[in-house]
Amino acid sequence: MSGGLFEEPQAAPQPPRADAPLAERMRPRSLDEVVGQQHLVGPGAPLRRMFESGEFASMVFWGPPGTGKTTLALLLAQRGDFSFRNFSAVLSGIKEVREAMEQAQLARQRGGRRTLLFVDEIHRFNKAQQDAFLPFVERGDVLLVGATTENPSFEVIGPLMSRVQVHVLQPLSEEELVGLLRRALADTERGLGARRHAARAEQLQALARFGSGDARRALLALEAAARQSDVGEPLRDAALESVFQGRALLYDKEGEQHFDLISALHKSVRSSDPDAALYWLTRMLKSGEDPLYLARRLVRMAIEDIGLADPNALRYALACRDAFHFLGSPEGELALAECALYLALAPKSDAAYRAYGDASALVGEGYAYPVPLHIRNAPTRFMRGLGYGRGYQHAHDDADAITAMECLPEALAGRRFYHPTARGVEARLQQRLAELKAEIARRRAQS
Repeated sequence: MSGGLFEEPQAAPQPPRADAPLAERMRPRSLDEVVGQQHLVGPGAPLRRMFESGEFASMVFWGPPGTGKTTLALLLAQRGDFSFRNFSAVLSGIKEVREAMEQAQLARQRGGRRTLLFVDEIHRFNKAQQDAFLPFVERGDVLLVGATTENPSFEVIGPLMSRVQVHVLQPLSEEELVGLLRRALADTERGLGARRHAARAEQLQALARFGSGDARRALLALEAAARQSDVGEPLRDAALESVFQGRALLYDKEGEQHFDLISALHKSVRSSDPDAALYWLTRMLKSGEDPLYLARRLVRMAIEDIGLADPNALRYALACRDAFHFLGSPEGELALAECALYLALAPKSDAAYRAYGDASALVGEGYAYPVPLHIRNAPTRFMRGLGYGRGYQHAHDDADAITAMECLPEALAGRRFYHPTARGVEARLQQRLAELKAEIARRRAQS
């Protein structure tokens, strides 16, 4: 180490020690072992083509933690026979950056191996530090591989962005994480195979949910649970709950309990029970449920069970969804909790829901009633000659913006679908509707 800030050049990857963490021991040794990121490493994908051709370009990996950014950099160094140098953008200063660049340039001039400079969290380097990379990247003295969890278009300077390829890494799916966990349990060379632990499908799913797309997090949780389970025995639920510390209760997101819990949440909101709504929401969040799934269900509750009794409910639910998108977890979960409480306390009405259902049922009967001539569009003289638009009354020409004109098809004249309740804002809508009907009836009687 130079000043304790960055690693000396080395070939990569180095075999992990036997006592290294499970996530390190299970690090892929070839591109074929990489889990996920098939859009980058699958057949015909950009990195696969680069590995097959041996022609490498500087790049930035952008993605959440535990998705393979460091692994891919190590595999690139191995495939291209590069010296590997790792920088910490948190700890390294401009002096160390320049020193490393000059050493890489000198090594190349002397006929040595090119250097792959891996810059973790490259977005944390300031402009001056990023500028220092430019001449060395342009001359090819180094292969720069940056890694970032932040959008590089905002955090990496333009001149450097124009000289690198950006590859976006995605969170690993639950299925991919379950496969990785099974592999770690079975692998006797690098994994936990020697401990002979069996694991139920729901246990692996809970571990995968706890990982939240992060392979390292999921493997560390598996290793911790294995240490709390006896060798040769199945993984203990108590060990998993201890590792999760209440953050990933064992339940199947696709199974019966999932539907029971969301039903309990929805019915608690509908029944105006804020405490029960908060409890069931929290149960699902701590069980590893997708928060955006819960946000979508809250939006649905605002539409179906509150409706026009409180039009703000839908706006509140959508704002809750946007707040979670903006903040993420765990801070954004408070927005979900506040929304559930608001919806539970809001006045309830399914009048709009029922009205739409009635209209849908009528339309579903299959008969397409003709549009009344007086409200048809009449852009041409020919159409006007056929009576299109004749007798149309423009509401804004009336002092009260009310007309006596019937807008339903003749066969449906007078049909009502919407029957507002006397709760919340809808009570005012009910009064307004009654006043409109009375005024329209009065005008029709006079005509």
